Amino acid sequence: MSIDPRVALQSLVTALEEHLAASASRRREDDPAVEAAYVGIADAFEVYEEALYDAFGESLPLDIYEDDEDEDDDEDAEYASRLVEAEVEK
Repeated sequence: MSIDPRVALQSLVTALEEHLAASASRRREDDPAVEAAYVGIADAFEVYEEALYDAFGESLPLDIYEDDEDEDDDEDAEYASRLVEAEVEK
């Protein structure tokens, strides 16, 4: 199933906005809300880039570098999929 690139783009924009909000309300250096928002951006970016490539054969001039510690967090890995599903339901 291919995702509409516009829906994936909106999910990426939403993830960026959530990161901004989490950063602005950061309570401490290692605030989990900021970390989750950071991972959300990476996940949403990957979904958008894949949707863009599937639809138009285009890629982006950006790369996501992953930390080995982040790979173990399955909940954050599903973040972008939940955002896309929420946008589709709207």
